[in-house]
This record gives sequence, C-alpha cells and structure tokens, in this order.
Amino acid sequence: MKNLGKMMKQAQEMQGKMTEMQEALEKAECTGQSGGGLVTVTLNGKGNMRSLKIDPSIFNGDDAEMVEDLIVAAFNDAKRKVEEHSQAEMQKVTGGLQLPEGFNLPF
Repeated sequence: MKNLGKMMKQAQEMQGKMTEMQEALEKAECTGQSGGGLVTVTLNGKGNMRSLKIDPSIFNGDDAEMVEDLIVAAFNDAKRKVEEHSQAEMQKVTGGLQLPEGFNLPF
C-alpha cells in the first residue's frame, strides 16, 4: 500500500508538471522561414499562428503561386520547430520515460 500511495503522489506531481508545460508551450514561440527570409511564420507552442511576415519585394510579379508556396514552406518549418520543442519539453516532464505508442497528450 505504501508503494501505491507513492505512485499516486508521483502521478499527481507529473500531472502538475504537464499543466505547467502546457501553459509554457502556449507562451513559447517558434519561427519558420522560407525564401531566404522573405516569408516568416511564427507559431506558438501549440501550433497556432501568431504572425506572418512577407517581404514586399516578392509582390513585384504576378506569381501568386510562388508566394503561396513560400508561406506553406515557412509554416511547415515553424511547425517542425514547435514539434521538436514540445518533444524536448515532454522529455523534461517525463524524465525520458517513453510513453506508449499512440499515447496522445492534450496539446
């Protein structure tokens, strides 16, 4: 019974750390770029877009498709960084404990 109590306490501590991590991720920002910095996308740690910056020089033509591609590439770059940051933060909380495959966390 002593071990069960200890496990419950550890679970509660981990839950508290998870809540703190989720709040920190909400405030964290990751920026992705494309076209050598012509397009910049900033996402929060939960993957929501905070800002989009487009250098006006890319509007000197009629190539809307290129601009669209640069926006998508910048978003994907930022999203990759968000995922890497989230994984690093999760490892801090779990102490490197590997979670079961398919175990989704609420963020």
